[in-house]
Amino acid sequence: MSLFLCATQSVFRRELIRLVRQKARVVSFLLMPVLFWAMLGFGVGDHFQAGGVDYKAYFFPGSLLMVLLFAAIFSTITVIEDRQAGFLQGLLASAAPRPALVLGKCLGSAVAATVQGALVLALAPVAGLHFTPLAAAAACGVMFLVAFGLTAVGLCMAWPMESSAGYHALMNIILMPMWFLSGAVFPVSGAPLFLKGLMLANPLTYGHGALAQCLTDEAGPMPMGLLPSLGMFAGFTVLAFACATWLVGKPGKGA
Repeated sequence: MSLFLCATQSVFRRELIRLVRQKARVVSFLLMPVLFWAMLGFGVGDHFQAGGVDYKAYFFPGSLLMVLLFAAIFSTITVIEDRQAGFLQGLLASAAPRPALVLGKCLGSAVAATVQGALVLALAPVAGLHFTPLAAAAACGVMFLVAFGLTAVGLCMAWPMESSAGYHALMNIILMPMWFLSGAVFPVSGAPLFLKGLMLANPLTYGHGALAQCLTDEAGPMPMGLLPSLGMFAGFTVLAFACATWLVGKPGKGA
């Protein structure tokens, strides 16, 4: 057990150190969602409402979700970089349990993403959102869960990849459509029937719904309550973590 905890802590710390040392990359991942929110929110906010609220307020949780998504992508693409640099091979050849490596990676990425999301959350009053400290703490908790799940998904995608180009292709095919169809840009209730089916089948929809309901009930894209939304996404997170653990644990993979 001590070896498991030691390995988890080592990978966890490495993720946070990477965040501190690569400030320019982190800043760019923060600026893009904020600029995207500002251009869309202020561009159409006075002419369009979603979920019964001003679009700036509606789109704000989606911007937070984008921060978490970019953080997960940044964290998991380093798996490919570490393999090319030879670090991953050395890590896998050690006595460290492979599930501990997955847990440390997901925890470190989730904490780093939550910190970045909290920085953007401070801009909520600009969007017209006002909430209690308890609601802000709940939103940070949801962001941690969403970031953990997205990192597990990203790890499943990055682990078999030999180049970052292949990962970027999967990102554009899978991760970005998940964000667009999560209710971040438009609500489930106003979508055409075929899109509504895709959105309801998208696990990220429930993560976005839980986050939105922490900030304002009206901005939630789902009629489902906070706890059911959390439960749905938590189940997906457990499944994604189990798949990532299985992939990393397969003999001969990652070398």
